[in-house]
Amino acid sequence: DKIAGTRRVVIDQITPSIDGGRNPFKRVVGDWVAFNAHAFADSHDLIQVELRIRKVDTKAWKVFPMATLSNDEFEVTYRTDSIGLFEFEVAGVIDHYGSWQEGFQKKHEEGIPLDLECRIGAELLEQAAKRANKKHATKLLEWAAHLADSTTDIEARINLAHSRHVAGIARIYPQRDWETTSTRSLMLIERELAAFSTWYEYFPRSCVYDGKTHGTFKDAAKQLPLIHKMGFNIVYLPPIHPVGREFRKGKNNTLTPTSEDVGSPWAVGAKEGGHKSILPELGSLKDFQHFLDEAEMRGMEIALDIAFQCAPDHPWVKKHPKWFRWRPDGSVQYAENPPKKYQDILPINFESDDWENLWDELKSVFEYWIEQGVKVFRVDNPHTKSMEFWRWCILNIKIKHPEVIFLAEAFTRPKRKYYLAKSGFTQGYTYFTWRNTAAELRQYVEELTQSESKEYFWPNFWPNTPDILHADLQTGKRATFIGRYVLAATLSSNVGLYGPAYELLDHEPYPGKEENNHSEKYQLKAWDLDKPGNIRAEIARVNAIRNKHEAFQRTFNIHFIPCSNSHIIAYLKQNFEKTDRFIVVVNM
Repeated sequence: DKIAGTRRVVIDQITPSIDGGRNPFKRVVGDWVAFNAHAFADSHDLIQVELRIRKVDTKAWKVFPMATLSNDEFEVTYRTDSIGLFEFEVAGVIDHYGSWQEGFQKKHEEGIPLDLECRIGAELLEQAAKRANKKHATKLLEWAAHLADSTTDIEARINLAHSRHVAGIARIYPQRDWETTSTRSLMLIERELAAFSTWYEYFPRSCVYDGKTHGTFKDAAKQLPLIHKMGFNIVYLPPIHPVGREFRKGKNNTLTPTSEDVGSPWAVGAKEGGHKSILPELGSLKDFQHFLDEAEMRGMEIALDIAFQCAPDHPWVKKHPKWFRWRPDGSVQYAENPPKKYQDILPINFESDDWENLWDELKSVFEYWIEQGVKVFRVDNPHTKSMEFWRWCILNIKIKHPEVIFLAEAFTRPKRKYYLAKSGFTQGYTYFTWRNTAAELRQYVEELTQSESKEYFWPNFWPNTPDILHADLQTGKRATFIGRYVLAATLSSNVGLYGPAYELLDHEPYPGKEENNHSEKYQLKAWDLDKPGNIRAEIARVNAIRNKHEAFQRTFNIHFIPCSNSHIIAYLKQNFEKTDRFIVVVNM
């Protein structure tokens, strides 16, 4: 670096910043962000430090001077005003004129002759004039001439040297060629729905509710008023694509399906198409768009499930054989998680030599559905796909479509979950389901809300999913179902449930497993929506309180209250101004 020798400013420890700025920290539009940097130079020279922010893929920086604090720290508070992926840097430069002025004032106080000092200041003003705009340059040269003129009254020159107005203009034009610039860092600004969302998952194909007739988008749309009345703002659908026929699973995951079995929606792809196609039994693309409109009319958004895996008869298997692992017998390696076997699903090979075309095609799946009007995606098992793919895919989508929200369905080890969040996933599934004592829950929520992970990992609490029926719920006690939803909905500002199984207290487990018997993943279900004892009204009441009160619309504003009874959990939730405050008490 040819000019390294002139870069005397050191910039260190910028916060907030994740992994040295490589991965973005997250905020919601309208949030205030306090940026802090450690910056200093050799000797006693003053320095000027500024923060620069711009949207990725744009040229113009917004510049914010940073105020000096004690102990070589600088700070500025920035209010986010638009969503998107931003980059920022901190720049520092020696403040030659400010340093000279500070020294001049000390020498004046000591009674040292000041003619030579005035001439040094004049040289600094002349140098600033070369860097200044025309109007300022003229003024700076006038002041320089006056300061350098030894024949004029020394008191007038001293007054000019002390002038804050003169210094204010001179300091706009430091020697920028010699400035130090930090590594660029990333910041992701999300819309409000990213921080406060209430998800309701259901299967459109079961919406006739007789367990025999395959439902359509039109049938699913008939349920939207009920879901809206319960206070949900995101309606999440399992995959809506053609379901594979080869190695299709039957009821309760059996390997011997009948001709009537509908298979798992997560076995994506058949002769009718793949990830950009719709299962014909659900309806047409026009029907789907009508469904989107019906939801939007009620202030709700539709989330699609994107599962990057393929049924054996997915068109990609023949068209792009390099994207899969082939075994010595000529068959394709299906998905396994011993002892579990998923014969109806082929995992994608991210070590393919054709990985660039694979990445482009996978990203185009999101882009296709964004074009159709979808702005929210739940991604199935992202931790079983290339981590670097997600970072590339999501951050590039965010540049063009900053409104899009990604939920990572990753029930995996913590470091993987957190890295997915760093890679751009807006929200993530959590271990809430398995935290079943007051002490466990408090410890887990404090980890989520008080560690560095809060800068990038936004939790979404689900008391159940089509895959998970925890032992606590298998007892079928109404109070347990209500209590778990109250906890999920008040501990986390993002919450979801799988219905109508949850509000109908469906609690029969598959023998020996942590999931529902007669799982809706593999069959049409007959649901009695008005089943006596359902907790729809209780869920609606909790959601109405959440929708009305700011205290519940953020996750990181929680303070736990000590309880002498180990079965009781209590906590305070309050908005930023502390004008909206709740104490929540739950008997575990």
